[in-house]
Amino acid sequence: MDNLCRLAVIMAQLRDPEFGCPWDLKQDFRDIATHTLEEAYEVVEAIEREDWAELLEELGDLLFQVYYHAQIARERDLFDLEDVARAVGNKLVARHPHVFGELPAGDDAALREAWERRKAEERRAKGMGDSHMDGVALALPALTRAKKLQARAARAGFDWAGPEGVMDKIREELAELEQARRRGGRAQIEEEIGDLLFSVVNLARHLDVDPEQALRAANRKFERRFRAVEERAKAEGRSPEQLDPQALDAHWEAVKAAEGRTPEKSD
Repeated sequence: MDNLCRLAVIMAQLRDPEFGCPWDLKQDFRDIATHTLEEAYEVVEAIEREDWAELLEELGDLLFQVYYHAQIARERDLFDLEDVARAVGNKLVARHPHVFGELPAGDDAALREAWERRKAEERRAKGMGDSHMDGVALALPALTRAKKLQARAARAGFDWAGPEGVMDKIREELAELEQARRRGGRAQIEEEIGDLLFSVVNLARHLDVDPEQALRAANRKFERRFRAVEERAKAEGRSPEQLDPQALDAHWEAVKAAEGRTPEKSD
């Protein structure tokens, strides 16, 4: 028995009504969906850390999620693992006529256009309609979904000519946020912050930067630096809470200066 088949057998045993695991038997699609999302993020984290041993483990955990969903679907006579593999195989062949058909490869732009055209045809076949906004998953992280929505609108010709226009829009949104802040309306402040973030995502898209990855890198950098601030405070026999803002700022600037003298990773 190969390992893929072995995993399917293990999954079926875990869900066996008589001899299976009580916890696994209680789970349904919605319960498992949360774990699926967590495992996907852990795969990304392992890649960002370049921890290849951890990536192997996390990919296994993510693969198990696919088996889990397929097992529940099989129990409900919806589909099974073979159907999942067949469907994705058929889709990949259909979306790559330049590899599996007779269409010439073309350049990257032509390939991307053909890919998007095929996806649009698939959405229409599923009855999603002709809106460019159809099919952008609601469950995506907000930054990623914003970028996808903007890219869809851009394909319809609704876009800025370049990053300079987006920079002007960001300045406009900052001014509107300041006006909302002076008026003190929480709902309007939240709306303006949303508009500002949306515009920043637009700028990232025009500069060919993935906003989700950029923010994750910024998070890592902030965490690393603040941990260093905590260590510096600890060396003085104090905690950050015991330092005044000026002392904290001094430690922060010292940490930044030290990083500037030391080769860093990509973040």
